[in-house]
Amino acid sequence: MTRVLPPLPVLLPLLGAALTLLFGRHARAQRAVSLSVLAAVLVVSVALLVQADRNGPQVVHVGDWPVTLGITLVVDRLSALMLVVASTVTLGVLVFAVGQGTASDDETPLSIFHPTYLVLSAGVSNAFISGDLFNVYVGFEVLLVASYVLLTLGGTGPRISAGVTYVVVSLLSSLLFLASIGLIYAACGTLNMAQLSERLAELPAGTRTMLQVMLLLAFGIKAAVFPLSAWLPDSYPTAPAPVTAVFAGLLTKVGVYAILRTQTLLFPGGHVDDLLMVAAALTMVVGVLGAVAQRDIKRVLSFTLVSHIGYMVFGIAVASQTGVASAVFYVAHHIMVQTSLFLVVGLIERQAGTTSVDRLGGLAASSPLLAVLFFIPALNLAGIPPLSGFLGKLGLLQAGAQDGSVLAWSLVGASVLTSLLTLFAVVKVWNKAFWRPADQAPRSPEAQEADALMHAGTAPRVMVTSAAAFVGVGLALTVFGGPLYGLTDRAAGDLLDRSPYVSSVLGGAP
Repeated sequence: MTRVLPPLPVLLPLLGAALTLLFGRHARAQRAVSLSVLAAVLVVSVALLVQADRNGPQVVHVGDWPVTLGITLVVDRLSALMLVVASTVTLGVLVFAVGQGTASDDETPLSIFHPTYLVLSAGVSNAFISGDLFNVYVGFEVLLVASYVLLTLGGTGPRISAGVTYVVVSLLSSLLFLASIGLIYAACGTLNMAQLSERLAELPAGTRTMLQVMLLLAFGIKAAVFPLSAWLPDSYPTAPAPVTAVFAGLLTKVGVYAILRTQTLLFPGGHVDDLLMVAAALTMVVGVLGAVAQRDIKRVLSFTLVSHIGYMVFGIAVASQTGVASAVFYVAHHIMVQTSLFLVVGLIERQAGTTSVDRLGGLAASSPLLAVLFFIPALNLAGIPPLSGFLGKLGLLQAGAQDGSVLAWSLVGASVLTSLLTLFAVVKVWNKAFWRPADQAPRSPEAQEADALMHAGTAPRVMVTSAAAFVGVGLALTVFGGPLYGLTDRAAGDLLDRSPYVSSVLGGAP
């Protein structure tokens, strides 16, 4: 059983993508396949998390090749938790997309949404469980190719323009990553991360630092760490709401995961921790200042997405067990909260015909449920007690205080400032879009038509149910914050110790 489960989060979506292509224009069959496959991936991911937490990392050497030659898949506590969160997001967002009609591909000549979406899921899973750097690169490229297609669905001018920016930046990141892989293989003779954890330590300090910085640059672009984050606010908001939600929730976190994995496993010792602390502080402050200045809800959320990446880098940079555990907790929290907010914004756009706060008003009176669905995750994003955002930030602040350095205390101050400004940004949206009387922001004819559609049939109710489910999961992270934090603490212990990962891979290698 331990050898069967780890490959399934990658294989099942790929097989599902092939089936959906075979069904072609049969939309119902495609929906059934996609929903069944992603539900199965979620079940497998939960089983892997239970196994990894009880028995340690689950390792599969594909084809029983030697470690230096074959593909190794490793599912430890961190990667299993990321699999559970990612599969929850992809399944929930697909339900939302089916309700909205995006999954029917009405704007495209072929039914490409479902196979592309499943390929994206496979790429994300592959990046999380890969035990060698080149296979991580393959996972990144698979999910990026799929994301190019999803980002430009419909072929509108703004989407194509945003897609071009996204493609150029992603290709630059991929080239940096590939160059880093080539140099690491030339220096160490392997790309297996368990072996690299031993061989990189034998390199001269200057060579090791150069390789570390190159990987950080590649992953920093993917994670949207300042100053490598300028591409994100212009790329995500133009896509359909489900695509934006899954991008905002997952894709940048794959970059954060890669930073966390390589920093703890390959480059322990804190050689660039000061650099990461500075980058984390700038990411938080610059991102949230951009959010405060925006007048469109999608762009507000895009800039807060950038700023809150800084919290995750904060925990990685502190490099203590408290810091890493809080960073992992915050990643899981932020994926759920950010996804739910973008889905709710999709509902707002469907009902009001716009996401500009200057043209919105009276939503709290016309749609009380929609107001609640926005209000709860918005407060969670700002870190209001006792929600999960507060729990994650409190752990990060504690880690910074325990570190005690000037940079760490500066990060603590930047974190508090970012949290306050995030609250200001979401309260501004609330006041204008929900609390302001509707007669101060009259609706356009397009908005009235969209509002009629909102109440016309069952599809919108599917969208509302999906968004509400994500809000509920965000609240569940608060209710079960103690057990979740215990899991992330155990995962952080494994990451900093390294021996469970390395011995599981090398000890059982053929």
